[in-house]
Formats: sequence, C-alpha cells, structure tokens
Amino acid sequence: MHRHSLFLSYILLSTLTVGLAVDHAGDKNQNQNPFTPKAFVIRYWDRVIKNNLPKPSFILSKASPLSAADASAFAKHAAANTLSTKLPEFCSAAHLLCFPEVNPSLTKHTQDGEFSVYNDAQNFTNYGTERPGGIDSFKNYSNGFDSNPVNEFRQYSRSSAGHNDSFTNYAIETNVADQKFNTYGSGAAGGSGEFKEYAENTNVPNLRFTTYSVSTAGREQSFNSYSENGNAGDQSFGNYGKDSAGAQNRFTEYGTNSNVASSGFSSYADKGTGDEDTFVNYGVNMNNPTENFKNYARGSLGGVEKFSNYRDQSNVGADSFSSYAKDSTGGTQVDFDNYGKSFNEGTDTFKGYAKGADADHKVTFTGYGVNNTFKDYDKKGISFAKYTNASSSSTNSVSDSGSSLVKKWVQPGKFFREKMLKQGVVMPMPDIKDKLPQRAFLPRTILTKLPFASSKLKQVFKVSDNSSMDKMIVESLSECERAPSMGETKRCVGSLEDMIDFATSVLGHNVTVRSTESVNGSGKNVMVGQVRGINGGKVTESVSCHQSLFPYLLYYCHSVPKVRVYEADLLDPASKVKINHGVAICHLDTTAWSPSHGAFMALGSGPGRIEVCHWIFENDMTWTTVD
Repeated sequence: MHRHSLFLSYILLSTLTVGLAVDHAGDKNQNQNPFTPKAFVIRYWDRVIKNNLPKPSFILSKASPLSAADASAFAKHAAANTLSTKLPEFCSAAHLLCFPEVNPSLTKHTQDGEFSVYNDAQNFTNYGTERPGGIDSFKNYSNGFDSNPVNEFRQYSRSSAGHNDSFTNYAIETNVADQKFNTYGSGAAGGSGEFKEYAENTNVPNLRFTTYSVSTAGREQSFNSYSENGNAGDQSFGNYGKDSAGAQNRFTEYGTNSNVASSGFSSYADKGTGDEDTFVNYGVNMNNPTENFKNYARGSLGGVEKFSNYRDQSNVGADSFSSYAKDSTGGTQVDFDNYGKSFNEGTDTFKGYAKGADADHKVTFTGYGVNNTFKDYDKKGISFAKYTNASSSSTNSVSDSGSSLVKKWVQPGKFFREKMLKQGVVMPMPDIKDKLPQRAFLPRTILTKLPFASSKLKQVFKVSDNSSMDKMIVESLSECERAPSMGETKRCVGSLEDMIDFATSVLGHNVTVRSTESVNGSGKNVMVGQVRGINGGKVTESVSCHQSLFPYLLYYCHSVPKVRVYEADLLDPASKVKINHGVAICHLDTTAWSPSHGAFMALGSGPGRIEVCHWIFENDMTWTTVD
C-alpha cells in the first residue's frame, strides 16, 4: 500500500514537472499540459455537459491561451490587486484588448516632404510648424482595421506662411480607434490646406479634433470627410475657422452614412472677418444619431456663410443646433438650405438663428423638417422658404418618401421570414463578419479576482477618463446590469466555464452550442441547400450569446423562449457548390419588440404579427438542447 502510494506520487510529480517544462518551452499544443486553463475548461465541459458530442472548435478557440505558470502568476497578482503593474505582459499573454501608453516619437518635421505611412501608437508632436512657403503632404496615418490605434497628432502646419499642405488619410478603416488631433493650420497666413479623409470606415471610434484653421489670414482650407461610414462611437470637432480673416473654409462631409454615432461640433467660422464658409453635409444618411452643433458664424463680420444639409435623410435620433449667425454684423449673408429632413422622425431642436444680428444681415432658411422645434430666432431680416413641424400636413409625405430609404440601415438579408429556409431559395446574406477586436476569455481563477465595476476595472487596465476604453467598459457594464426584460433570463460571462454554467442552468445538462461555420457568402446572394430543424424543428428555447466590447472576451447571454433553430447548407447560386453551413434562429413571439425594430423596417408588419429569423453571426452563438 505504501509502495503503491509512492508510485502514484511519483507519477503525479512527473506529470507536473513535464507539464511545467512544456509550458516554459512554449509548446503550442497546450492541450498536452493538463494544468493550462484550456485543459481545465475541457475537463469542466466533460463534467458538466452530459453528452458525448464533439466540442465545437470555434468555442474552444476562445479559451484563455495562458500557460499554467502564467495563469497562476497572474491570478496571484489579481488577488493582491497588483495586476496593473504587469499589464503589458498580462494583456499580451492573455490575448486582451489593452490600449498602450502613448509617448512622443517624432518631435519636429522641418523639411518639405511627403510622409507616406505612420502607424505607431504614439504621438506626433509637430509637423510643418512655422514653415515659410513649401509643400507638405501626409498620406497615411494610423490606418488599418487590424489595429487598435491610440494616437495624438498635436500640431500640423501651425503658424506657417504661404505654405500648402494636405493630409490624405488619418485612421482609415481602423477598429476601436482612440484618436486626437489638436491643431491644424492654426495661425497660418496665406497658403492652402486640405484634409481629405479622417477616420472613414472606423468601428467604434473615439475621435477628438480640437482646432482646424483657427486665427488664419487669407488662407483656403477644406475638410472633405470626417468619420464617414463609421459604426457607433463618439466624435467631437471643435473650432473650425474661428477668428480668421479673409479665409475660405469648406467642410464637405461629417458623419455621413454612420450608424448610431454620437457627435458634437463646436464653433464653425466664429468671429470671422470677411470669410467665405461652406458646410455641405453634417450627419446625412445616419442611423439613430445623437448630434449637437454649437455656434456657426457667431459674431462674424461681413462674411458669406452657407450650410447645405444637416441630418438629411437620417433615421430617428436626437439632435440639437444652437446658435447660427448669432450677433453677426457688417451685412453678413447667411444661407441654411436643409435641416432635419429625416424619416422615422427623431427629436430636433434649433435655438438661436441670427439672434442679435445687426440690421444689415441677410439670412435665408430653405427647409426645416418634421418633429422639430425652432426657438429664439430673429424676427427681422430672415426668410423661411419651408418649415414643417410634426402637425403639418406634409408630415406623412416626408415619412412615406423615407420608408424605402430606411431599409438602407437594415442590411439585405439580416432579417427574413421562416418560409425562406427552403431548399433552392436564393436570398441575400448580410455581412456576418465580426467587427470587434479578437480577444480571449479569462480563466475563472483570474476572473473571480477582478472587480466587475467600471471605476475599479479602469484602475486595473489603466484606463483614462472619457477614452474609448472608458466608454466601452461603462456601456458594456450598464448592459450587463440592466434589468432583464419580461420573461428573460440574462447573464454576462467572462469565462467559458461561466458560459457553460449559464447555458446548463437554463436548458439542462444535455446541450450543445452552434454558430455559422464561416463568413463565406457575406454580402452576396446565397442559395439555401439542405435544411435541418434542430429538435425536429419543434418550438424550443435557446440561450443566445453576443459579444460585448470589453478588455477581455465578455458575452451577454440570455434565454430566448419560443424559437425554432435551423442548420442549413449555403450554396453558391451559380455553381451550386457548398460555401458555408449556416445556423439560423427564428423568433416566433415578437410581441415585446419595438415597432421601430429593424426587422419590421425590413419585412413590414409589426410586433407580435410575424415571426422573424436571422443568421447567427460570426463569433455569436446559440445553445440548445440535444435532439
């Protein structure tokens, strides 16, 4: 008996020694080491889930990649509240989303030149400052969707004279960008500046542009595109052409085609003298925007100001415009063509139009949309071509004209009826690609030692106030803390063990998890091949899990009653070759859904009147019981 115990102890010690040696050697196949977090999750799965079905590789790939030694060491730091002292090592080893500290890298640029690519998470201090004449161009700054850039550009072409400069691309197609641009062309005399693209096609941007062409004299400035085609996030732009004399400023596109964006624009051409300023499009074709525009041409002298479109053809949202040509003098000419000609009415307020302007001003306002309020404007020297409020007879015509346009905010094929899941049907496939940064779950041994409150979690991850990381933590936690809807059971999970526990608590222990196999066919037409209804196509309950934007992989999981779940081969319509294997869920009870839900925009009808189906997107998943 004693000899047998010694033998077992020797075997255990040998296993531990070999396992740790493999860890330190960095062997890629961590499954060989039974003490890694991933190996523990596999054993936990086998213990809790009572069937012999294969474990889907897509979910095991999200398990923590930490070695056994690292997991133990970081767990000790988490328990001692010292994890922040090891943050770079922890974020790298655990595959987390952590923004690096930003340090200056390039102090000054003094020669004419073309700067082609700059893609580091660092500050750019001075570019072209106090340049006499010459030409500078900056082509690509921190571009690329695979990056999570944190950058600050402090001064560009400041106090130059007769200097021409252009900035072509800044943070284009980036993911979760945190960007700040302080001054562009401020104090410059003569010359010209052009900014072509700023943060176009960016996912969840947090953008601040502080001053553009302030206190200039005789300078031509144009800003073509700011935060176009973006998804969510917050943007602010302050001081465009302020305190300038004889300047020509043009801003073409701000926030066009963006989705659920929050934007603030403060001070455009304020206190200018003899300026010619044009703002063409602000917030056009946006979905559910929250926009705030303050001070356009306030206190200007003898200028010519034109604003073409504000929030035109946008869908719902809440907007405010404060102060247009207020206190202007010297015969300032002001034209505003179109404000708030939206569909699916939002809430808009416009305060202070030409209020306090002198008697020589000439102000025209061409169109003002539905469900708006117009307050505090000068009653003299203003002509209104068309004003439409919520009670106007033209309200219906505006809504009707937008009914087809509103569908642009719902991708073709994002929602469909159950009858579409028939072999041979050709249907559009939405873009199901996951746009969020890749991250991994934390081991439960570390997760349980971390706070789940924004203020304390920000300390762990060294998050600055009002940064994009700060906002995403607060928003994700608020969704986790939200009270469940009627009949809903919900939980946010940061470890795979927690997700298993929640799914089995709702559905029992004979469960499995499914997701669409790949992103093939996204944005194209696909043909439905062989279809199989899960649980024989009967009405069932599922647990759906959706990603949240967080430093580590965090899923919002909730019970979904009264559904049917399907698997379907997806074929290329021309060749009939299988290109994907989709998982779709059909919600049979939509009674509690909002009438403005995108599904009803796309399909018509309303809550409780139709079932609504959708594909499971990349990295989302649905748990069901096993047949």
